[in-house]
Amino acid sequence: MTELAPIAPQPSRIGPGRLVLVVGPSGAGKDTLLGLAKIACLGESDVAFARRVVTREPSPAEDNLQSTPEAFRAMIAANEFALHWQAHSHSYGVLRAIDNDIRAGRTVVANVSRTVIGEARRTYDNVDVVMITAPPDVLARRIALRARTSDAMSSDRLGRIVGENLADFTIMNVASPEDHARELLAIIRNTQVAGRSVAR
Repeated sequence: MTELAPIAPQPSRIGPGRLVLVVGPSGAGKDTLLGLAKIACLGESDVAFARRVVTREPSPAEDNLQSTPEAFRAMIAANEFALHWQAHSHSYGVLRAIDNDIRAGRTVVANVSRTVIGEARRTYDNVDVVMITAPPDVLARRIALRARTSDAMSSDRLGRIVGENLADFTIMNVASPEDHARELLAIIRNTQVAGRSVAR
């Protein structure tokens, strides 16, 4: 009689809190809407906004922690990131501290790359993905106005294709930032209908 090898138990996904991933192309206005949403959530202990660690120069519009490439690699080796990725020759990461918030039942909001959506869904029990985007001409104009020296060429950013659209919600960010921030807030507070485009 052949004895079957025992099946290794699968690690359980992290919960019971919720992870809201904000994704979208360069120039979509993610940081603007996130900034407004964060201000609106001040005092709400059940919502946390994750700060990214980045290896490019800081920007006044972003709330990031800056790192050198060498320090970033050391943090990867030390398993300090919940999620990390490369884009436009720079490294980005979200610290593992978000796991504690999610285990405590909080909603964590994180600005990430579309390339980590699959990993996030495998790791966390309750993930919603919000795509913030705009028409190509609007994206190009915003990238040009931003004029951040660490950015890749605008044409490279606009031409970047990252798999299929795996978003649960879509915000077409072309009108008032305050209006679209309220739409993002409805998703963060879980009062929006999944799968619905919230473009105006």
